[in-house]
Amino acid sequence: MSGILVFACLLLELLVISISFFRGSSYHVGCLETERRALLRFKQDLQDPSNRLASWTGDGDCCTWAGVACGNVTGHILELNLRNPSTSNPRSMLVGKVNPALLDLKHLSYLDLSSNDFQGVQIPRFIGSMRNLRYLNLSDTQFVGMIPPQLGNLSDLQFLDLSSNYLYVDNVWWLSGLSFLEHLDLRSVNLSKASDWLMATNTLPSLLELRLSNCSLHHFPTLASANSSSLTVLDLSDNQLDNSFIPSWVFGLSRLVFLDLGFNNLQGPIPRGLQNLTSLKHLDLDSNHFNSSIPDWLYKFSPLECLNLRNNSLQGTISDAIGNLTSSLDMRSSSIYGHLTDQLGQFRNLVTLNLANNSIVGLIPESFGQLSTLRELQIYDNKLNGTLSEFHFANLTKLSWFRVGGNQLTFEVKHDWIPPFQLVALGLHNCYVGSRFPQWLHSQKHLQYLNLLNSRISDIFPIRFLKSASQLKFLDVGLNQFHGKISNLTKNTQLLFLSVNSNNMSGPLPLVSSNLVYLDFSNNSFSGSISHFLCYRVNETKSLEGLKLTDNYLQGEIPDCWMSYQNLKVLKLSNNKFSGNLPNSLGSITSLVWLYLRKNRLSGKIPISLKNCTALASLDVDENEFVGNIPTWFGERFSRMLVLILRSNQFHGPLPKTICDLAFLQILDLADNNLSGAIPKCISNLTGMVTVKSFTGSVVVQYLPFPLDIDLTITEKALVVSKGEVVEYGKILPLVSLLDISRNNFSGEINSEVTNLKALQSINFSFNTFTGRIPESIGTMRALESVDFSVNQLSGEIPQSMSSLTFLNHLNLSNNNLTGKIPLSTQLQSFNASSFAGNDLCGAPLPKNCNENVPIPEDKNGDEDEDGVDYWLYVSTALGFVVGFWCFIGPLIFNRRWRYRYCHFLDRLGERNNLASVVKKKQNWK
Repeated sequence: MSGILVFACLLLELLVISISFFRGSSYHVGCLETERRALLRFKQDLQDPSNRLASWTGDGDCCTWAGVACGNVTGHILELNLRNPSTSNPRSMLVGKVNPALLDLKHLSYLDLSSNDFQGVQIPRFIGSMRNLRYLNLSDTQFVGMIPPQLGNLSDLQFLDLSSNYLYVDNVWWLSGLSFLEHLDLRSVNLSKASDWLMATNTLPSLLELRLSNCSLHHFPTLASANSSSLTVLDLSDNQLDNSFIPSWVFGLSRLVFLDLGFNNLQGPIPRGLQNLTSLKHLDLDSNHFNSSIPDWLYKFSPLECLNLRNNSLQGTISDAIGNLTSSLDMRSSSIYGHLTDQLGQFRNLVTLNLANNSIVGLIPESFGQLSTLRELQIYDNKLNGTLSEFHFANLTKLSWFRVGGNQLTFEVKHDWIPPFQLVALGLHNCYVGSRFPQWLHSQKHLQYLNLLNSRISDIFPIRFLKSASQLKFLDVGLNQFHGKISNLTKNTQLLFLSVNSNNMSGPLPLVSSNLVYLDFSNNSFSGSISHFLCYRVNETKSLEGLKLTDNYLQGEIPDCWMSYQNLKVLKLSNNKFSGNLPNSLGSITSLVWLYLRKNRLSGKIPISLKNCTALASLDVDENEFVGNIPTWFGERFSRMLVLILRSNQFHGPLPKTICDLAFLQILDLADNNLSGAIPKCISNLTGMVTVKSFTGSVVVQYLPFPLDIDLTITEKALVVSKGEVVEYGKILPLVSLLDISRNNFSGEINSEVTNLKALQSINFSFNTFTGRIPESIGTMRALESVDFSVNQLSGEIPQSMSSLTFLNHLNLSNNNLTGKIPLSTQLQSFNASSFAGNDLCGAPLPKNCNENVPIPEDKNGDEDEDGVDYWLYVSTALGFVVGFWCFIGPLIFNRRWRYRYCHFLDRLGERNNLASVVKKKQNWK
């Protein structure tokens, strides 16, 4: 009886399991011991700062562990999903290596390790032995080297993503073994040697998505026809493909829905063959060289929902056919001109319209207000004018993005107007919005981006709006006339960007949230100490990347609270009243790139802790009271230094030779100090002054993280003294090269190594004690625009080679010991005579003519000088007689041998003369 009962129980349990299986129940028998141990071994090789794998412990059921999924019946681990859930947070990454214990998960079909850090090793070859894998994602995992061809053994694979690593291949023929592959993403894999990429992918019958963006493909291969008839997504963007035209095989991909050929070198007209892609919904031709007008058939292309033609050389006006587009049109920076069509209101299907940065003129028609489906309108940076009123927004109930700044528009609505929309982004920079802060903005509860830069507002700072705008992430009200004080902003935790520069704000600096990324309070009237501002919650890590407080009335010592500002890249405290020594904690900001402290009262030595700031590219401490030698570790630690300005301080001693190690340096200003000694001959190692444009604008342009699809770039500027004037350089800073060591105690010759700095545009050695000649090879410095060698002790002639300096527009050689004629050239004769004054020079532009006879000055002593000359004449004659006698006649008298040889010489000389006479007579006789 008991046996029957046990058998019945077993049948019942099997029935429950079966029902659970067929109903998709989560019931399972628990993970297998061998696979649990494999997971634990895999974990041992990983660091987990955020404890994502905290559940992977003990003897528990591994099927319940984070990221693990098992089969309901067998208990085998089928899926391992360890994707980093927060790519913006480095602490959430798993760090380490991939343990071969994964091979014990023999039924694993899904493996996702993306966005973790496997520390620059190769993709393990053993992954090619995990034959049951159908899904493999190793994107953004810091793998490097060659992709192992063993991955071609994963014959069941349907999804493969190896993008955003540092990988390369010599060929991709191993892909041909993946006959079930549907999704292939090799973005950023170097395929420059893989000429077979098209042939290999063309053999994959199931392929739906092919993404090869940024793969160093420089040639668009030709093909008779494409076998990949199932392909729906093709991304070949950012490859600089050099073919003039899109090859015909692309037009045969009849099922293609998404085509991205942006950021290449394609040119010519937009090909008509695109009409064959009858399923196409998304077409991106961004940043190519297409130079035709936009064909009308493209607007009428009925399936198309998104069209991106920005950054091309397109011509012509906007066609009325634009209304046929059903979704979005992006033609930013496409050389489009003309007026916005009056039929704009008829384009009822448009959701997104982006015509920014073109040459569109005229008014925005009121029919714009009829676009009831429009969500995004961006027409900033054009040449539009006129007034926007309530009628322009009548039916725009879905409008969320409205950016029209950079035009000459006036925003004129009633004081109590309540818009029909709720905006996410509003850009009105350089537009006139009235003298008061717009009241209707208080109704916008979802606003994240607000740009009112230079909108001619004169009002109290809108602190009430700022407190109520809980979603606001970006606020720029710079170049207005806001006044008053700003109270505590610590509750604005969403705010990432705040710029109030060039207003009339006063009072102490307000406290701000630790989440703020960029803060610009420059050019206001803020005053007092910054200790309360900077040291607020000193133990809390700050997100700040840019802090600009220049041109205020801030004072006191710079506080020693920089330990929590580990993300700071730009720090500008110039033109305030700060005093005292620099704090040591400034050296803890290892991410610092720009440090500007000019025009303060700072003193003491440069702290040695600053040597930790190895990313520093620009340092400006002009007009302070710093002392001591220029640290030798500048050259050793600041290998990325581009701009070094130590002007107007009290630095002394020689210029250290290690300064020559600043290979990328383009601006070196040491003027007005107490430096001495000679110029090191190694100065020619400053290759940043040898080759034009040695560093890129990426250092000048700061890219800020921002959650919206808005390019937030800040152009950093540098103040440079050139030709006696302070000049501010922004975007063209990478093109500027300058060397100024004037007003010091440098001595010795100007060595020829200086002339190797052929990229220099300005050189100033004035007010030193240099001697010797101006190097003859100075003429090879063809980029020179300004030369100042005045007030030294230079001698000799002006080198003839200076006449070849065709860009020279500022020259000062005055107050030296130069002599001779000024070389003739179009440039040198164009300067004022003062450029050559205080020397012994002649020739234009000086009034002194080099051809004039130089008169012999009269001697004041007259006859006395003549008698003196006669006296010395007699003495020298007598001395010459005595020397001649004893050197020649004397030996003949006293030496018999000399007498014999001399007589023999005279006899032979006579014979030669007689013979010559006889020969001559015979010739005449004949």
